Amino acid sequence: MELSRHAKLYYEKDAPEITDFEYDALMRELQSIEAEAPELITPDSPTRRIGGTPGEAFTKVEHIIPMMSLDNALNREELRSFYVKLCSSLDGSGVDVLCEPKIDGLAVSLVYEDGVFVKGSTRGNGHIGEDVTANLRTIKTLPMRLKGKIDGYFEVRGEVCMDKHGFAALNAVREECGEPLFANPRNAAAGSLRQLNPKITASRNLKAFLYQIIEPERHGVFTQHGMLERISELGLPMQGAQKLCGSIEEIEEYLDVWTEERFKHPIDTDGVVVKLDDISERSLLGVTAKAPKWAIAFKFPPEEKLTLIKDIEVTVGKTGTLTPTAVLDPVHLAGTTVSRASLHNQDEITRKDIRIGDMAWVRKAGEIIPEVVRVEKDMRATLMPPYVIPDTCPACGTKAVRIGDEAAVRCPNKSCPAQLKARIAFFASREAMDIRGLGDKIVSQVVDCGRVKNIADIYGLDVFTLAELERMGSKSAQNIVDAIEKSKSRPLGALINALGIRNVGERTANDLADKFRSLDALSETAVEHEQELETTDGIGAIIAASLHDYFNDEENRAVIARLKDYGLNFKADDGIIDKGLLPWNGCKFVLTGELASMTRQEAAKKIKALGGETSDSVSKKTSFVVVGGRPGSKYQKAQTLGIEILNENEFIEKLKEYE
Repeated sequence: MELSRHAKLYYEKDAPEITDFEYDALMRELQSIEAEAPELITPDSPTRRIGGTPGEAFTKVEHIIPMMSLDNALNREELRSFYVKLCSSLDGSGVDVLCEPKIDGLAVSLVYEDGVFVKGSTRGNGHIGEDVTANLRTIKTLPMRLKGKIDGYFEVRGEVCMDKHGFAALNAVREECGEPLFANPRNAAAGSLRQLNPKITASRNLKAFLYQIIEPERHGVFTQHGMLERISELGLPMQGAQKLCGSIEEIEEYLDVWTEERFKHPIDTDGVVVKLDDISERSLLGVTAKAPKWAIAFKFPPEEKLTLIKDIEVTVGKTGTLTPTAVLDPVHLAGTTVSRASLHNQDEITRKDIRIGDMAWVRKAGEIIPEVVRVEKDMRATLMPPYVIPDTCPACGTKAVRIGDEAAVRCPNKSCPAQLKARIAFFASREAMDIRGLGDKIVSQVVDCGRVKNIADIYGLDVFTLAELERMGSKSAQNIVDAIEKSKSRPLGALINALGIRNVGERTANDLADKFRSLDALSETAVEHEQELETTDGIGAIIAASLHDYFNDEENRAVIARLKDYGLNFKADDGIIDKGLLPWNGCKFVLTGELASMTRQEAAKKIKALGGETSDSVSKKTSFVVVGGRPGSKYQKAQTLGIEILNENEFIEKLKEYE
């Protein structure tokens, strides 16, 4: 029952409570029990199940050929045993196997018809998966049309994942918003791909890597290494870190390399996959109830180090979130020295019973974010009390609050100096107003001396004021003033992002800029027509409420008025270029069918950058219809109306004329 519960949390809820290594150990224990007492095996035993139950919100997809999982080798002895058995089964002293890093992602199947992507699904329970076609279309590295000629049905499988830096950025935003954090990149990717709104998936910057062609012989492929070469030739993304090995010594050399290399790898890698290279020989070995006998996944043991929690510090973010951080005795972990680890919130501290003075096991989630896994309670000093986050803000002393079901505790004082410094630093950051030189130390000084009390005060800074700061010369001061002036022409989306509105990240800010075209229009709609905002695609009730609260606040409105007086770009096209000078000004484009070299959203952005407009319907006012693979009725209507039709290559050539 316990293992089934953890499997449900992992596969269906994307919210595991234990590590993969702990789960594998429990599975191994159950396998041993069932081996000794076969009469205890039930049809729904976790040892006989693949993945989890498909979600009810998605259309079901049947896998004609089941999507199986892999058996695990938890140590090198088990891996050697697998290889020896492989060799003896095939009457050979040495058998070629292909090794590659194991991606910790969500297994998916992609179907192409005549080279055009038509359907994508999750593994689900191995037999029935979830239709996530619309979400897979948002992954930029996945081609909508294959290179070369592929006739008829073509199915390829692989993993959807999130790179380490994307995972860290996503969790940072969720923590600031008081949302539960993803445990690792795999669960972040799974939670992102299984969204009902494709716009949310698109904002997560997912990656995909393919490694298996279904019925490969039909496509002239007879080895695993040949399969990867074919995948690459077709323009599909693959890792490219594979190695063909012909002995256990070569396999172990590969393991030695990736035991260290995994820490530098941009994708979270939790092991190495070893597969029999010759596809024709795989049928001789067969499969078990859930895994093939010709492949195995060697799992790296999680790198965890025991160290002392010397203290717990609480910092205040730009929206007032109080975040506890463990101050550690420095420990070398996954390639770097770790001396601090976020404890996230009070619920997490209470669940793990973390106290100052504890000896704790620390690891890097996704091999990038330090976290406390568990404490050694047997080593605890008896008088250490449970830790409770202070009920007042450590920066300003204001009574902290916890709103609704949020995990976060917040300081409600908008004048709190810690919040102000975080807001100013974010406003100046590269993804916002990109004010080079205005870093944390300078921000701290200008706030402490009273020269900056809100984001608008940044534009009142001068060379004389900045030059008086610690370790600041006149030349550096002038560079910052120049950067402040330059930031006034930043795009509207960057400004909306820079305001630091709760629940509004970079992607949503750009969407709002595209939709409303000016900050004044957005502000008016947010204040007076909140319900209209709720129904806007990609926004919804939570973001609409955040926008309403922000723009309805008198202090915020006063700051925005000052930003306008300082001459910041409040319109989508202001400060960039006169639209009348752009080559496609007045041209109306309609996009239909699937483009191979870019998404339709990317094509629309290129059209807008050249002054053109896009529309969902064809009319007499349409200038061009851009046609991709498998176009719909818009293509026929364009032919009927005599509108100029561009295929993808012709469209790209037109774009090149103005590059």
